[in-house]
Amino acid sequence: MLHLSRPVTPTGGGVVEVACDESGAEGEHLAGATTDVFAHATVAVPPGPAALALAEIRDLIGSPAQEYKANHLLRRKHREVLRWFLGPTGPVTGVARVHLVEKEYFLLRRLCWFLLGDAAPARSVYRSGVRGAAPPRWREFLGAANDLMRTRAVEGPGDPVAVFYRALAALDPGQAPVLDRLARTRARAERRRPELVGDVASIPVLDPLFPAVERAVHLWGSPDRPVVLVHDRQRSLSPDRVVTLAAGLGGRLAGIHQVDSATDPRVQLADFLAGVARWIASEELGGRGEPDLTESLTAYVDPASIWADRVSWSRLSTGAIAG
Repeated sequence: MLHLSRPVTPTGGGVVEVACDESGAEGEHLAGATTDVFAHATVAVPPGPAALALAEIRDLIGSPAQEYKANHLLRRKHREVLRWFLGPTGPVTGVARVHLVEKEYFLLRRLCWFLLGDAAPARSVYRSGVRGAAPPRWREFLGAANDLMRTRAVEGPGDPVAVFYRALAALDPGQAPVLDRLARTRARAERRRPELVGDVASIPVLDPLFPAVERAVHLWGSPDRPVVLVHDRQRSLSPDRVVTLAAGLGGRLAGIHQVDSATDPRVQLADFLAGVARWIASEELGGRGEPDLTESLTAYVDPASIWADRVSWSRLSTGAIAG
């Protein structure tokens, strides 16, 4: 079976090309979303070896599909192929990473940063919700927090600021002191809410794709060896936003080249890794994980992933809890 373990090497001009894809992207929709985990995979495999790897996967799976996706590997009858893909003789060993985002926690980090100027208290808010809040009230609070920070106008009754503070008041502040701190931030919310609707180059506060892309650049690039991301097409990665991203990355990002994943075998490999990583991480978060698959994934998990659940993180990563 194909095995790639050599680190990425620069292409012409000292620029590194890294293929990217995501799974679980729902834009700024984090509360009550279809998926509870977002995963962004980066794969540093040249086009030729990537095409060979896809041919081998196709041969092992034997599906007549024109384009293979992660769900092909996730079918139970293909468990051995999935184990090989993630295992030490698989095609992305040593040349791939996956950044995981626990969406609920990411939302709370953004909320605390938005209202308190500090994301750190989000862990306390997260644990108060997991341990003590009545589920309906907690869901209403998360939904209101989501609407408060959307960059587009929210459809529905009531002003997003007023709706949020009503939902916050319905929680028991004794569950976490930070809830009382949040309750005293209404003036800041009234002032900052209009700032979220910026120009076309502004980065959406709640879309986890953008911090994931920034993390990919830091993982693979440097000012002396900038990175070009070959990314599956994402409408949110507009040219103006890419310019904004690059401006804040100190010369590490040379550009983002968006392609159709069906036309680039490197991006297809990233699609596989992102899809299986999101599923494995979500299963662990829900207490349904398959230990051997989770253990295989740990070699790829970015230690700077945005995660708060201690039990699942202890299985997904060998490092301390991140984010």
